[in-house]
Amino acid sequence: MKQKFRGFSGRSLSIRAKLMLFAVLLAAAAIGLVWLLNVQFLEPMYHNRIEKSLAATADMYAAIIKKYGVIEDTSSPGGVDADFFAEITAVSTADVLSGKCLEISNAERNLVHSHSISYQCALHPNTRIAFSESGTTDWNSLTAIALRTRVLLQGDMTYLLESSGVEQMVVCRRVADRYVVMVATDLARIGEAAGVIGFQMPVIAGVVLLLGLLGAYWFSRWFTKPLSELSCAAREMARGNYNVRVRRRTDDEIGTLADDFNTMAAEVGRAAALQRDLLANISHDLRTPLTLIRGYAETVRDLTGDDPKERTEQMDIIIDETDRLSSLVNSVLELSKYSSGAAGGKPVRFDLAQLCEELAMRYEDMCRKNGCEMHVETDEGCDVDADPDAITRVVHNLVANALHHAGGDGYIGVRVKKMDGYVRVEVSDHGAGIAPEDLPHIFDKYYRARADAGKTGTGLGLSIVKAILVQHGWDFGVQSTPGQGSTFWFETRVFNRTA
Repeated sequence: MKQKFRGFSGRSLSIRAKLMLFAVLLAAAAIGLVWLLNVQFLEPMYHNRIEKSLAATADMYAAIIKKYGVIEDTSSPGGVDADFFAEITAVSTADVLSGKCLEISNAERNLVHSHSISYQCALHPNTRIAFSESGTTDWNSLTAIALRTRVLLQGDMTYLLESSGVEQMVVCRRVADRYVVMVATDLARIGEAAGVIGFQMPVIAGVVLLLGLLGAYWFSRWFTKPLSELSCAAREMARGNYNVRVRRRTDDEIGTLADDFNTMAAEVGRAAALQRDLLANISHDLRTPLTLIRGYAETVRDLTGDDPKERTEQMDIIIDETDRLSSLVNSVLELSKYSSGAAGGKPVRFDLAQLCEELAMRYEDMCRKNGCEMHVETDEGCDVDADPDAITRVVHNLVANALHHAGGDGYIGVRVKKMDGYVRVEVSDHGAGIAPEDLPHIFDKYYRARADAGKTGTGLGLSIVKAILVQHGWDFGVQSTPGQGSTFWFETRVFNRTA
């Protein structure tokens, strides 16, 4: 059964509280580890290290004894083989025997000895003379004799001896069941040192915990500040403020999260704006055709239902307004999809010149009916990467717009030309043109600057063109002279064909 760790208030701990708790627990664990190593394990670890050092020294001398086999030599002054004595003298450097006592003996007596212990030796006690540090050392003390006998009987062993309040460790090696090597050294008062450390540990623990708590407080405050800002910004967005942004403070994952939040806020704000615009546009632009449809329908029902001529005229108006309403709804939805990016298809490579030629051919019949003439000029090999359906919609809207505003000569021009790595599409007419003050707004929704009185249309065609070209990242614009016509254009990078 899973349970959440909760604070005194019954609520889950905050990230800041968890960070502080973690830091305090980490400090407590570090203090416990230090106490365990420096108080509980200090003496065993020290003894183990000393034992290894003494054992290495004893094993070195035991190996030399094994090499010679028998080391007694009654003809030598010390009763020991001269070559053996010369070799152990050579290896007995200050580093090997510093602070140690060495004895090599047989069952009867001490054969070789070296004494470098500063204090009284438990193996070889020194009988001191009053007011003097010198005296007589007993190399065959009862303790040494008893230890030799026991090692010869039982084999290698380690002993702890005490002499005059000083504790010593002795490592013994039996060699060839005949000789005994004993290496001893004083043991420092590690127990007392551990006691002092143990006495200091509460003070150390208190200081470390206090510093850890203060450090955890400031660190948690620094760490959670960006998260608090993100939380406040999210609440602002929930209240409808989509312009809220957070500042990126760090270059880590939290900084990336701030960037992602800002991107999300921008996208949500744009979607909300599109939704508001869609609702406002529909509510505003549908009102007129709906009113006309309702008015004429009521007139047919109440007044002209028996007059075939008037009824037909009014029903035609209802049908026209219905078509206009349907076209308006489709244009508004299409604009919303392209503006939000929901209608963007996967880009493919295609010949833009060929697309414009094929589209221009579809308008030939319409041009003849309206007394217009289509002029198409294209260069070869104008390959671009784009959504062909969307670009078809762009060219279609521009040609329909030019046809809608054609001048007296009926000229409609479609030109596709390459220049300096780019391809440019131009759609021209010789109509009334656009006034300079209207040019900046010509691509705005529902903006109809030219002489459009009595002409059908939704006013969204150029807005859809703008949304698609902005989505593709292409440049576009318009050039116009009042009384001489207009040229709408867009351009993008062209790709060279490979053989």
